[in-house]
Amino acid sequence: MLNSTLLQPIRNWLDRIEIDNPKLAHLLCQVIPVQCPFERKLSLWGRWLVHLPPLCKLNPLYEQIVSLRFRALCYLADECGEDVRCYC
Repeated sequence: MLNSTLLQPIRNWLDRIEIDNPKLAHLLCQVIPVQCPFERKLSLWGRWLVHLPPLCKLNPLYEQIVSLRFRALCYLADECGEDVRCYC
């Protein structure tokens, strides 16, 4: 609960960012990964040892960051008429 209260101003700031610049939209799409980069399957000599689940959802700002990337993709596709398949 305390963590949520402390991070609320950052969440609000991320939610209020407006994408109105193609350079910014491209940067956000390049920097924010499509899927969680932390999911791993560890194996040794071809035998599966352990599966590390994606930890992104433990990030308290995960929803806002994913939403920001989505808004950037929508801006590029809808406003700029660009093909955004390279970011998917």
